[in-house]
Amino acid sequence: MINQTVGYALQILGYLRSRGKDRVRGDEIAAATGIPANYLSKILNQLRKAGIVDSQKGWGGGFVLRREALRRPLTDIVAIFEGRGAVGMKACAFGLSRCDENAPCPLHPFWESIRETYGDMLRKTSIGDLTAVRR
Repeated sequence: MINQTVGYALQILGYLRSRGKDRVRGDEIAAATGIPANYLSKILNQLRKAGIVDSQKGWGGGFVLRREALRRPLTDIVAIFEGRGAVGMKACAFGLSRCDENAPCPLHPFWESIRETYGDMLRKTSIGDLTAVRR
């Protein structure tokens, strides 16, 4: 339902959330989450540009979750990496290009309910609700 980049971003945010106000170096985040360092760097840069995390270079530097970001819904994170259109999870369960009320696939009524529940979860869950994944 979410792509690997969004999954990694949520893991990063959960880890930073668990660290509170501490600045955390990228290599520490990579070690704690198992996310490859180069990939992690790109994700953190996008999160920084979106105002989700702050970063500081040099000794004592690292990344920290912005306090204001704690109230932001997970739809914001999906939108950063997949675009606003992906937030609603519009795709057919079978991947059909034409699947709607007028030409439904066999799973359409069931999948529609799942999509609505998924969208509600993303809208109602905030970054502040995340916890760190235990490896």
